[in-house]
Amino acid sequence: MTTTAAQRIAAEFAGTGLLLAIVVGSGIMGETLAAGNAAVALLGNSIATGAGLYVLITVLGPISGAHFNPAVSLTFWRTGELTLGLLAAYVAAQVAGGIIGVWITHLMFDLPLLQASEKVRSGVPQWISECLATGVLLATIHLGLRNAAERVPLLVALIVTAGYWFTASTFFANPAVTIARAFSNTFAGIQPADVAGFIAAQLLAAAIGCALLARRGT
Repeated sequence: MTTTAAQRIAAEFAGTGLLLAIVVGSGIMGETLAAGNAAVALLGNSIATGAGLYVLITVLGPISGAHFNPAVSLTFWRTGELTLGLLAAYVAAQVAGGIIGVWITHLMFDLPLLQASEKVRSGVPQWISECLATGVLLATIHLGLRNAAERVPLLVALIVTAGYWFTASTFFANPAVTIARAFSNTFAGIQPADVAGFIAAQLLAAAIGCALLARRGT
């Protein structure tokens, strides 16, 4: 499928926006219906996110690759799929789309449009978790493309769903998602002061991934 740069950027914008609507919206709904049971809220949040990712990657993958994540885009720049200019455009679209997705979700749930999260997510265990989560996600994508390309949407959806439960940070693994979730004082939020630590850990994993891809000559 041949697509233009504008179509690819638009797909990244829309896909990331919808991803954040799914993450934040299902968090709000889960917390509301769970009546204080955090485990039930997280279960709803994780299932909805995995299901939504499967659909988004399946339908938008042929257009843009369905990255929705600057860390993922960085590794595909390293493999030559993206030019530096398109990488910058992807990242800008992902960040902007994520924030707008959060704002639309607030409107859907009749919440104040502009918010800043107060949820603390900081400390070495959280940073280790995000580094691991991002590394696992990148490995799933690139190894999946090598060995089972047609199953990548399912593989990513499943690892993200599982990651909500086996990582201390609940598997953000995405700088654009991290930034956008700082704009929502809801179940899925992260306070702005903690964003830099998460992104540093995510980019460290992406840098390691790029180095490994370079060694493999891909």
